[in-house]
Amino acid sequence: MRFWVALALVSLTACSGMLGKEYEYEEDVTLALDGSAIVNINASILSLVALRGLDLDANPRARFDDAFVANVRRQAEALGCSVERVSSTAWYRHNRRFIQIRITVPDIRAAAKCGLLSWSKYAFEDTGAGISLRQDVGAAAGKDVTAANWDGSEMVAFKLHLPSKITFHNMRDIETGKTATALRGNILLWEQRLADRRAGKPLTLEMRMDRESILKRTLLLFAAAFAAALVVMGGAIWWTLKRPRRSA
Repeated sequence: MRFWVALALVSLTACSGMLGKEYEYEEDVTLALDGSAIVNINASILSLVALRGLDLDANPRARFDDAFVANVRRQAEALGCSVERVSSTAWYRHNRRFIQIRITVPDIRAAAKCGLLSWSKYAFEDTGAGISLRQDVGAAAGKDVTAANWDGSEMVAFKLHLPSKITFHNMRDIETGKTATALRGNILLWEQRLADRRAGKPLTLEMRMDRESILKRTLLLFAAAFAAALVVMGGAIWWTLKRPRRSA
């Protein structure tokens, strides 16, 4: 069930260029209450080279085949990442090739053991009353890329899908610096300019949420409503059966 929900979210993310803002590099995390996570990296080949130091041919006219995909998987796994899949098809924006890498993380606190996520430090805590997560994003790989056609408007995003009610976050609007509201579907989104990310400008993500999942709460409410409906229906039937009949 969780896999298919995550897959649907990923599909929407991959189409973000059509539905909203376009990101040169995006880390999309679906976090569970137990601290496990699915991390989807949707990024241009150029950004994977420049930000995460992968050794890939960023030429959009370079051959993209099973060998290319296998090379991406091999490099990610060599960095200690548990790779679930690498997209077998690429998409293009502004003459740049984009792919998706999906990583499974059993414990978000140990996510930095995966080299693709090692620029961050993660602190996950379950106090019993609530759950908190802090992610400090540090320096990028700083690898030079040739023939990059970036114009300075490119953005990087860190997206977090949460299973429970959000009680606190430090998300800010990148233009105004003011507190931003969570996106529909219990999603938090932190943005940074690609130039700042390449320069290693620090970024801190913080949030707190309830321990009870929204799905569980919804199912309980549905069950309570269904039980109430049964009680009302049963009462109506009882009243009808007990009602004295009129004589002919």
